[in-house]
Amino acid sequence: MKYIFSSILIVHGVILMAQNGHNLTFEEYNPPSTLVVPEHPLTRAKYPFIDVHNHQFGMPNQNLDKLAQDMDDLNMGIMVNLSGRGRGETSHLDGALDNIERSNLESRLVIFTNISFADIDNPDWAENTVKQLEQDVQKGARGLKIYKSLGLRNTDANGKRIAVDDPRIDPVWEKCGALGIPVLIHSADPAPFWQDHDNNNERWLELKLRPNRKRSDEDPAPWEQIIKEQHHVFRNHPETIFINAHFGWYANDLPQLSSLLDQYPNMMIEFGAVIAELGRQPRQAREFFIKYQDRIMFGKDSWHPEEYYTYFRVLETADEYFPYYKKYHAYWKMYGLDLPEEILKKIYYKNALRVIPNLDASIFPE
Repeated sequence: MKYIFSSILIVHGVILMAQNGHNLTFEEYNPPSTLVVPEHPLTRAKYPFIDVHNHQFGMPNQNLDKLAQDMDDLNMGIMVNLSGRGRGETSHLDGALDNIERSNLESRLVIFTNISFADIDNPDWAENTVKQLEQDVQKGARGLKIYKSLGLRNTDANGKRIAVDDPRIDPVWEKCGALGIPVLIHSADPAPFWQDHDNNNERWLELKLRPNRKRSDEDPAPWEQIIKEQHHVFRNHPETIFINAHFGWYANDLPQLSSLLDQYPNMMIEFGAVIAELGRQPRQAREFFIKYQDRIMFGKDSWHPEEYYTYFRVLETADEYFPYYKKYHAYWKMYGLDLPEEILKKIYYKNALRVIPNLDASIFPE
């Protein structure tokens, strides 16, 4: 069905604007701003920083000298590779640690290990997993990363979804507390992935371009349930420090996130892949960072060095109305938080030095 009104063509509910004979889609419409305001683009952080949320899947074999040079260009002091075991193999962890040692980068590259839930029905699963965790820490792992597959895709022998707060996992959380290592945990995905894919959904474009990200209450469970399971783990294991990835998917609801931080003193947060949510609410976000300055850590998630520039600009400057690097994540513009110097230092490195054991503090300012 087609309706033509002047230069606007509506085809099956998608608006195409005819312009000089070119059909312009919403995905393509991304004009440069004509706004004239002070601009302070950054390509390097003001202070050395620790990225607590990164993934280097090929670390056993990759050129770490090139990686270190890219880190130096950004002023990244330490990178935490959360993919320590790759697909679960011990050889992957050993290979990554060996490559780090050969490259003399033990002070710059840190590994978190991972665990498998494939054999969770085995009566010896918890004992074996705790033993593996102890061995990995002895080898040099500094923490545990839990992927979002727990709660979303991992199933037991009967095909039943394994809940984030499954009691069979309790010994693992307890062992992390006993070992003094943090757990960086990613649960669920943004809540709009569970909502109707219509004109009221802020993630409409992302779901259009990446339809496999769409979820429902039956695929595999309601968003609220998965998030609640995660919070149960925080509450039931107060001696273990949890780093809640992606601001726990509450970067767009800082009042609720404030309530959670107050409830769970063992919960830290990092803003990997959600800086766009913070950059559109600079006044409220700045107040939040000031109030919870000891609970927030720097995280990025994907390794694209040029994307860090937006993070630096949001955190360090008072710039207005500058672009984000992925329109399908954020079709809105960014504003800088202009964080105070001492808070910048905490976000960039001091909080991570306090939470992650045995980091080399000598490469950071006092």
